Amino acid sequence: MSEENVKAGCASCGVAVIDDIKLTKCTDCDLVQYCTDACQKEHNSQHQQECKKRAAELRDEILFKQPEGTHLGDCPICMIPLPLDREKYGTWTCCSKVICKGCAHANILREEDKKLQHACPFCREPVPSTQEQSDKQMMKRVAANDPVAMRRKGIQQHEKGDYRSAFEYYTKAAELGDADAQYNLACLYEFGKGVEKDGGKAVHYLEEAAIGGDPIARNRLGRIEWNIGNTEKAVKHCVIAAKLGDDDSIKMMMLMFRNGLVSKDDLAAALRAHQAAVDATKSPQRDIA
Repeated sequence: MSEENVKAGCASCGVAVIDDIKLTKCTDCDLVQYCTDACQKEHNSQHQQECKKRAAELRDEILFKQPEGTHLGDCPICMIPLPLDREKYGTWTCCSKVICKGCAHANILREEDKKLQHACPFCREPVPSTQEQSDKQMMKRVAANDPVAMRRKGIQQHEKGDYRSAFEYYTKAAELGDADAQYNLACLYEFGKGVEKDGGKAVHYLEEAAIGGDPIARNRLGRIEWNIGNTEKAVKHCVIAAKLGDDDSIKMMMLMFRNGLVSKDDLAAALRAHQAAVDATKSPQRDIA
């Protein structure tokens, strides 16, 4: 919303901007502004309904913006987008870099050819020979506030059944913007593991992950909206996820098409975008690996 559309003057007392008075916009919406916290508190009951409506609109603008790529980004070596298939990439504990299998395979061939010690394809740190050494590398990255390492430590604790510890690591990583951690945190809130069950917070963290480019989180949001009858939002989520290369979202769109909720042209456009996203992750080196 442009500055011209913000209501002029303090919404409570009406004072206008002068040299010694500065107006601050409402912290939740961009519709009104206030000269003091007291004015904002006094005006709250009159503004609350309008504020909530506008805040929801602003949230949707962010939520339904098509990301340029997935949360995985590009392989830092070949600079080609990483595939969604977890079998086709790996995370290295030494530097927390996510490397595609193509580059990892090329590194192995280089090492074999030159009779080198097996090392990380990115930072060249020797690969740990034991789980204990690997854990030490990971905790070193955790100490450096690396969100990937924090999330991986959370997964490790999750698999051990220590959900409270997993929750703490996921939360730290999520606060640093790690979309996978946000998704995992949503799952803990959904099922009440390590934290009190809270459907609202589960949806919130799914939304944060989706905004960060996670198509799996986006697909789950689409299913949630579908189940409660919000078909318009369900379609939007599936279209965005499909354009990021998510197969399940394409299947959902086909189901929606059969139910008359998606047009033939929109389905065709999503199919083309989906294929383009998948093709962008391919390379001869990855095919060999």
